[in-house]
Amino acid sequence: MDRERLDTWCERGIVALVLGILVFGPLATGAVRILEFLVVQGLTVAALSLWLVRLWLKPRPQFLMPPLGWVVLAFTGYAVVQYFLADIEYVARLEVIRVLVYASVFFLMVNNLRSQGTINLLGYTLVFLAAGISFYACYQYFSGDHRVWHFENPFYRGRGTGTYINPNHLAGFLEMLLPLAMAYTIAGRMKPLIRVLLGYSACVILVGIGVSLSRGGWLATGGALLLFVLVLVFHRGYRMVGAVLLAVLVLGGAFVAPKFIKIQQRAESALREAADQEYSRYLLWRPALELWSQEKLMGVGPGHFDYRFRSVRPQEIQLRPDRAHNDYLNTLVDWGLLGCGLVSLALFLLFLGVRKSWRHAGGAAPDLGSRRSNRFAFMLGGTFGLLALAIHSVVDFNMHIPANAILAVSLMALLSSHLRFATDRYWFNASRPVTVLVSFLLAAALAALSFAGQRRAHEYVALVQAERAAAYSAPRAEALKKAFAAEPMNFETAFQIGECYRVQSWEGADNYAELAERGVEWFGRAVKLNPHDAYSFLWQGLCLDWLGRHDEARPLVLRAEELDPNGYYTVAHVGWHYVQAGQYAAARSYFERSMRLQWKNNPIAQNYLEICNRRLEDLAKEDELTRALRSQTMQ
Repeated sequence: MDRERLDTWCERGIVALVLGILVFGPLATGAVRILEFLVVQGLTVAALSLWLVRLWLKPRPQFLMPPLGWVVLAFTGYAVVQYFLADIEYVARLEVIRVLVYASVFFLMVNNLRSQGTINLLGYTLVFLAAGISFYACYQYFSGDHRVWHFENPFYRGRGTGTYINPNHLAGFLEMLLPLAMAYTIAGRMKPLIRVLLGYSACVILVGIGVSLSRGGWLATGGALLLFVLVLVFHRGYRMVGAVLLAVLVLGGAFVAPKFIKIQQRAESALREAADQEYSRYLLWRPALELWSQEKLMGVGPGHFDYRFRSVRPQEIQLRPDRAHNDYLNTLVDWGLLGCGLVSLALFLLFLGVRKSWRHAGGAAPDLGSRRSNRFAFMLGGTFGLLALAIHSVVDFNMHIPANAILAVSLMALLSSHLRFATDRYWFNASRPVTVLVSFLLAAALAALSFAGQRRAHEYVALVQAERAAAYSAPRAEALKKAFAAEPMNFETAFQIGECYRVQSWEGADNYAELAERGVEWFGRAVKLNPHDAYSFLWQGLCLDWLGRHDEARPLVLRAEELDPNGYYTVAHVGWHYVQAGQYAAARSYFERSMRLQWKNNPIAQNYLEICNRRLEDLAKEDELTRALRSQTMQ
C-alpha cells in the first residue's frame, strides 16, 4: 500500500474515532463516570496515534494553526503547570487529563477534518443523535419513567433527562445543536429528504429542551434563537424566512407559555430561588468569589472548588455543590485570573475568526437565498449553538460535563478552521524540525493519556470489586487496598479504607484497638493527600477518642472545624469528641449549633443534646447534694 492510500485510511480512521467520541459521550450519561470517560480517553489515544502516523507519511505535512489554536496550546501548558502546583494531586491530575483530551480533540479536528463533506457528516450525525435523545427524554417525561438506560434516577422525577442524569446538562447538549439543525434546514444544500429529516429533528430537539424543564436551557435557547432569527432577518437572502420564524417564535411562545403549567411553575420557582435562603445555586456564588480572593492570580487549583468549598460555605448550604453552577465563576476559582484570561481570549479570538470568515462562508452574499451553502449553514448554526451554551453557563456547569465540553470544543475547532477560506496565512508546510517537535508533543500527550488511563482502569476494576463486597467488611477493605496500590494518590480510597477499620472497631470487635489504630493510619494518609478534607481530620481524631487519647484527638477535631465551620455534620461530631472527653457543657454548645445549621434529619446532634442536658442536670444535682452534705458536716 502506497503512502497516499495509507494516509487516506488514517484520515478516515481519525474521522471515525472523533465521531465515535462525539456520539458515545452523550449516550453514556455525558461520560461523567470513570468507565465511560476511559472509553473517550482511549478513543482519543487511538486518534492521536493515527495522526502521528500521518505526520510521517508525507515529506512536508501541512498544519492549520488558527489564532485560537495558540490559546488552546497555551491553556494546556498552563494546566500542566497548575498540576505541579496543586494541593490535591489526584484531583488536579484528573482535571488536567480532561483538558488534554479536549485539546487533543480540538487539534485533531482542525488538522484532520477539512473537507466540507466530513463536516456535514459530523453535523448531520449530531443533529440526528440529538433528536433521538430528545425522543427518549419525551418518553421519560410523558411516561413518568425516571430511569436512564438501566440506572435509577429518582432525583429528577417529572423531567426529561434523555441519556443524561441531569436534565440541565441534557438541555446544554441540545441547545448547542438546535441552531445547527435549523441552519442546515434553512440554508443548507442537500437532498429534500435530508432537509425534511433535519427540520423534523429541529422540532423534536426543541421539544426535548422543553421537557427538560431546565430554566437555564430555556433562557439560553430563547436568547440564541432570537439572535439567530434576527441575523436571518437582516440577511438579504433570508429576510422573508427570518421574518416568518420571528413571528412563529413570538406567537408560539405567547401561546405555549401560559398553557404549559410546569413552565409556569419552574419560572416561578426561579424567582423564589433567587430570594429563598433555604437552598439556592445563587448562594454558591459569593463563597466562590471568597475562594477566588484567596488565590486571585492562579486560582485554588484545577478541580479544587468542591474540596475547598466547605471552608467558606454559607449556613444555608449543607450539601456538596460539586461545582459553582456558573462556569465562569468556576473557571475563576479553579484557574485564577490567568486561566480566566486565557479562556476570555479564546472566546474573543473565536468571535474575530467567525467575523472574518463570515463573508467568505456566504454570510454576506446577497443572492445566497437562491444558492444555498452548507458552509454558511454550519457557521451560522455552530456560532449560535455556542452562544446558547455561553448564556446557559451563567447558571450551570455544562463545560464540566465531558460530552458537552467536547461538543463545544468541536464546534469551536470547526468554526476556527473556516479561517482557511478567508486567508492562507494560518497554513504552513512543516519542515523536518517542526515535524519532529509536533511529533514530540503528540507523543507526550499519548504517553500521558495512556499511562493515566491504564492507571485509572486498574483502580476502577479494584473499586468495582470493593463495591460488590459488604459495606465496611474486611473483604471490602482488602479490595480498596488493591485500588490504592493502583492509584496511591487517591485520598478518597484511603478515607474509605480508614472508614472500614473505624466501623469494624466501633462495632466492638475483640481487636477493636488494633482496628482503630489502622483507621488512624489510613485517615492520616488521606489527610496528607488532601489537606483540605475536614472529614479525614475529623475521623482520625474520633478514632483517637475511641482509644481514649483525647488530647491527641483535639487538634485534629478542631482542624476539621476550621475547614468546615458551617457543616452541621462536622460540628455535631466535634460535640461528640467533647462528650467522649467528659466536657458536656462544651459538647452541648456544639450540638445546639449543629441543630441550628440543620434541624431536620440530624439525629446525632438531637440525641446527644438530650444526653448532654440530662448529664449536666445530673451533675448539677450532684453538686447541690455535695454542697448540702458539706454544709451539714460543717454545722
